[in-house]
Parts: sequence; structure tokens; C-alpha cells
Amino acid sequence: MPNRLSSSTSPYLQQHADNPVDWWEWGPEAFEEAGRRGVPVLLSVGYAACHWCHVMAHESFEDDEVAEVLRVGFVTVKVDREERPDVDAAYMSALTALTGQGGWPMTCLLTPTGEPFWAGTYLPRDGFLQLLRAASVQWEQDRPRLEHGGAEVVRTLTEAQQRAAAGSAEGLEARLADEAVRSLAADADPQWGGFGGAPKFPPSMVLAFLLRHHARTGEARSLEMVRHTCERMARSGMYDQVGGGFARYAVDRAWVVPHFEKMLYDNALLLGVYTDLARTDPVSRPWAERVVRETVEWLLRELWTEQEAFASSLDADTEGVEGATYTWTRDELVAALGEGDGERAADLLGVTPAGTFEHGRSTLQLTADPDDAPWWAATRQRLDVQRSLRPQPGRDDKVVTAWNGLLVAALAHAGWAFDEEDWVDVAARCARFLLREHVVEGRLRRSSRDGTVGGALAVAEDHGNLADGLLALHRATGDPSWLAAADDLLTAARSLFVRPDGSVAGTGTDADRLVLDPTTTGDNAEPGGLSAIAVALVRLGAQGGPPGCFEAARDALTHVSEQARQAPRFTGWSLVAAEELTAGPTVVRLGPSASPELEATTRRAPVGTLVLHRSTDGPAAPPPSAAVVCHGTVCGLPTEDPAAMP
Repeated sequence: MPNRLSSSTSPYLQQHADNPVDWWEWGPEAFEEAGRRGVPVLLSVGYAACHWCHVMAHESFEDDEVAEVLRVGFVTVKVDREERPDVDAAYMSALTALTGQGGWPMTCLLTPTGEPFWAGTYLPRDGFLQLLRAASVQWEQDRPRLEHGGAEVVRTLTEAQQRAAAGSAEGLEARLADEAVRSLAADADPQWGGFGGAPKFPPSMVLAFLLRHHARTGEARSLEMVRHTCERMARSGMYDQVGGGFARYAVDRAWVVPHFEKMLYDNALLLGVYTDLARTDPVSRPWAERVVRETVEWLLRELWTEQEAFASSLDADTEGVEGATYTWTRDELVAALGEGDGERAADLLGVTPAGTFEHGRSTLQLTADPDDAPWWAATRQRLDVQRSLRPQPGRDDKVVTAWNGLLVAALAHAGWAFDEEDWVDVAARCARFLLREHVVEGRLRRSSRDGTVGGALAVAEDHGNLADGLLALHRATGDPSWLAAADDLLTAARSLFVRPDGSVAGTGTDADRLVLDPTTTGDNAEPGGLSAIAVALVRLGAQGGPPGCFEAARDALTHVSEQARQAPRFTGWSLVAAEELTAGPTVVRLGPSASPELEATTRRAPVGTLVLHRSTDGPAAPPPSAAVVCHGTVCGLPTEDPAAMP
């Protein structure tokens, strides 16, 4: 019989709807039930594309013996981290504090009032049963000690969060940005690009910051780190050489073997980075523009939904096997292409007899451009057709506000940069869906599925990222309605999330309270709430928003300055906001009848310069055939001279 998850709007929760486990969704009812029965809560957090979440589901949550132990001794709560990032962030802070590392599936044991007294990640079935039985015995024999331990975890983490969120008068100024570049250079991998060792994640927000730092200072080191990392990723097994789009991360330093799930937010952020690299760096343009175009094609083909928005992800697994859709042997290439073309493709793509992945299979890497570009284009198309005949990974078709906001921004920006009006149109259609369906009684919601909006309220990054997407549409189209909609979102965000000291809460003042504050000052795989709000405020102020936007952004950034000094890899989006503030921000307002030469010049404007295409509104609007360049609140005279552009 289906359990309580069968009516959820989350595909991840619906994957567990037929488990024998008596699952509850997150909410007060589950904790009231735990209090009534006097048992702890088993909290399991994951997401639909997560490989080890699937493994634990098959091993444990589909097992009758595990289900019976859980039924007798616990109230079991299942959470989709993508639908409830606040719950995930709150208990992830406990997991990392207790174990020194995080990850999914996240498994926590909680008191009936929500305090965590044990936390871990994936556990095999036997280990999971051992934990559950031991925890049940301890709960029965020494419940006060476990409850005291949970309360101590909450107290300690709350104090640590308060210290971390304390503001610094220094803020994120130019000197701190320069220090961040030096720190990143020391951590950069000179051989394979990226930062640190394995596993290696695409550092999209850091790369966006480095591009802006290079544009402002001319420092070659910043550009070289971006160029080197982007090319290594683009030629690696982490990039889908046949279908386009990036996988979540690589398990090795050289980016050879990915964790095969493909996430909307990664590809949105990377699309923006490769767009800016391609349009401003002639050395990188050939391969960077290829990545942009292939990634857009993949997004439209694989993640576009009937509702005219974008799905969240593709699974790492295909029919329970990780990477089965994407890997090849030399024999399979020969069978698909014929002996001559197959052997040639195998050599080009690094498919070895021994394999670079598992069981003699290889990921595909394009370590150098082929000598015969037309041959490779035809071969790639043939491989794509052959691969489409294989079983395909599952798709999480939940529409997440924050992630769609990131893609609206990236698509609108790329469409402007490469003069692809269709891309801008797709971004606009997606934005209209979000504004029409994800705003319920004046309050933005986190997600929807099949056109049905979920109950979870939007968090800070939903407001910030969507507002930023609307501002990108304003720049690309000149339509003032996008600016007005962004202003409305950020006005609501400042009321819901921004505290009197300028810091940004993760959840709104109208949200359910959690025992742990999910506030984070830094970024993880995507922009955090503080940085998302700060970036959007900077751009709203630059594009003609109300007074006070720059000051509000600076106030927020003071609360991340110490983290930016110590760990710039995890504050990239805040550093983007800081760089744009330090540069002015620089804005070019381009009239609707500007010459092709003037328009082409603005498409090569330094990264971080905000170009308002077809600008007709605002006090600094140029004459129809001219442009006006502004730095902060100071604007120059109208000009039709391309040489006068930044």
C-alpha cells in the first residue's frame, strides 16, 4: 500500500511512496506523533538524482525487516533536500559538526522536539539495522542523556552560527578580493585546473568572481585560472561530449570519471561562466562557445518541461547502474560507427581497451580538437542517436524557483551575448511561468511539479536568484516590466529575510521555526541566500532600482568578509557582488537604434559590466542611437563612438 508520500509534489518522495516504511513528510504532525508515542524521529534527507540515496533505498527502505524495526521504534520522516533546503541546511550543520563531513543520503536521529543526537550519511543495511536497534535500546534505557546531548548540539551550533554571522566593518572591498585571489592561486591545481584535490567540483561561482577580478584589475593570473579550469573541464569526462551539459562533479583530480548526475543549477552557473569567457577572451572562444551552444541544446532537449520551465536534474543511475547511459567500450564504438570511424573515435575520445571507468568501460574525453571538424560533428551526431537507443536516466521534473532563476539569468545573458533571441525568449517564457504559478497569495513558493505548486515557502536564494534572472531579462530586452518584477521580489525579500543588522536569514519570518537556524553566509553547490540577495541588490541598484540597494548589499556582505578571507572557495558569489560594487557598478545603457558596431562592442564589454540593451527607461536613458556609460551613480555623456565603451 502506498504511504503518506504518494501525494507529494516531490519526485524523490514519490520514489519512496511504495516503501514498506511508514514515512511521514516533514511537518509538525510527525513530531507530535513522536511525542505521543514517546519515540525518536528517524530523519532521512536526499534527492532524486542521488546515487547513494538510491542504493540505501533499495538495501534498507524496501526491506521488510528494516521497515518493521522503524515502525516499532521510530517515527520516520523523509525530506527532499531540494524542496526543503532549510531543513537540509539545518541538519547538515549538525552532521558536519558531529562527523566532520557532509553528504547524502543524510540520516539523523532526533528527539520528538527535533534536536539531533546522532547523524550520519549512507549506511549499508546491516549497519543501519545495528544503529536502529542500538538507538532504540539507548532511548529506552537512557533517554534523558540522549535528549541532553541533542540540546547541547543545538546550543553549540547556535552559538557558532551567531559568531560566524557577526558583521565586520571591513566589508568585502578591493583588498579582500585581492587576498582571495592569492588564496585561490595557492589552492589551484596547476596540472588539471580547479581547486584542491579529489573529489573535484566545478567551481563556477569562484570562476565568475575571477573573471570580474581580471576585468577590473587586468591581473593575468585570475584569467589564467579560469581559462585553464574551464578548458580542462570542457575536454573532460565530466562534460558530456556527445549530448552536452556537465555532470555534478568528478571523483578524480583529472576530471576523468564524473558522478554522472546532471543538475540544473550547475549547468546554469557554468553556462554564465563559459558565456563570459567566450565573449571576452579570444583565446578561449572556439571551445568555450561550443560548450555554451551544446549546453543550451541539452537544456532545451532534456530539461525543458511542458509547463515552460526547467526540470531539476537527471539521475546518476540508469536502471540501477551508475553511468550506464554515458560510458563506452571500443567494441561498442566500432559497432556504432564501423571499424574505421569507431577506432578513430575511440582514439580521439580516450576510450582504452582497459577502460577509464569500471568493468572495462570508458568515459568520453575530447582532450584536443579533432583535425576534421565536419567528421567529428557527424560522428557526434551518430553517437547521440545510438546512445538515445539505450535506457535513459530518470528525470526529476520538479521545477525549483532558485535554480530556474539561475538559468533564466544565464540564458538571457547568453542570448544577448551571442545574438540568439530565441534563448532570450525561452528565458522570458520560463520567468513568466514562475511569476504566474510560483507566487501564491503574494508569497513566492519553492517548487512545483506538473504545474502544481508545492507547499514549501521560497527561501532567500529563491528570491535572489529569480530576481537576478528578471534583471538579466531587463538588460537583454529593455522591457521595464522585468525591472519592476525584480524590485517587487527584492522588496519582499528584504522584509522576509534581511535582519536589522543587514545579515540574511535562510528562511522567512513567516516560515516554521526549526531547532537549528539554517542561516549560512557562504555558498555551497549554488549561491547561498546572502550572496543571492546581495548580487541581485547590486544589479537592481545599477539598473535603476530604488535608492539604498547598494548600501543594503554592502551591509549584507560585511557578514561574509571573514569567511571570504579564510575560505574564498565558498564565498564566490559574494565576491562577485563585491567586485561589481568595487567597479562602480559599471553600466552601459544602449539605445534601441544604436549602430551594429556600437552594439557589437558592448557584447565584448568587460565581465561584470551590465549592458542594458534597448534602454529607454530611467533618468540616464540614452538617445536612441547612442549609449551612456555609468559608474555607480555617475554617468557620462551620450556617445555613438564604439571606442568610448568600457
